Amino acid sequence: MRILLAEDDPLLGDGLRAGLRQLGFLVDWVCDGEAAERELRAQPYEVAVLDLGLPRKDGLDVLAAIRRAGIATPVLVLTARDAVPDRIRGLDVGADDYVVKPVDLHELAARLRALVRRAHGQPQECLSAQDVVLDPAARSVRQAGEPVTLSTREFDLLQAFMLSANRVLSREQLEQQLYSWGQEVESNAIEVHIHNLRRKLGTALIHTVRGVGYMLVRDAPKA
Repeated sequence: MRILLAEDDPLLGDGLRAGLRQLGFLVDWVCDGEAAERELRAQPYEVAVLDLGLPRKDGLDVLAAIRRAGIATPVLVLTARDAVPDRIRGLDVGADDYVVKPVDLHELAARLRALVRRAHGQPQECLSAQDVVLDPAARSVRQAGEPVTLSTREFDLLQAFMLSANRVLSREQLEQQLYSWGQEVESNAIEVHIHNLRRKLGTALIHTVRGVGYMLVRDAPKA
């Protein structure tokens, strides 16, 4: 799950990036408001963590600008401004959630997962399709009740598919969700990961849509 972190405090930013990566997030980190707006306009992030007191452009101005541009990326505002009017203004401008520093890392991760689920119309904690259940918090997968061992990339790919079940995703879209800045993408990486998922979970789950991409089918075909 690829996210954008906009935080100008180097110690906090580095700590959040490292901690969220350990919890399974792909984190792109920027340190000013102009960079945050530029990245949100350019990349389809699953969710953004936005500090308000950013240099070059205030976080609220960034938030207002992307909402005016029609960018619906869920945004969690992370800030030291704990006054009620500041929280109200942030929510009114377009924030989806609001956390006051200091923040517990695991709470932050849980809030981010919840925002992503809601953005994809997935109200339940676990994602399911056919006989496969994926738990984003535990980073575990079960099929017909039995645990399935996946690599990190395989898990992330399956999660991307399950969040967008019954929708066709192109290889480029999948690459954008699986790889953050500086990570080299081999030309056939997506195909290899999909092959491995089919080998472990069967061929009925992920379908190839020729010339377009791939689609995870939520419900098993009727006999």
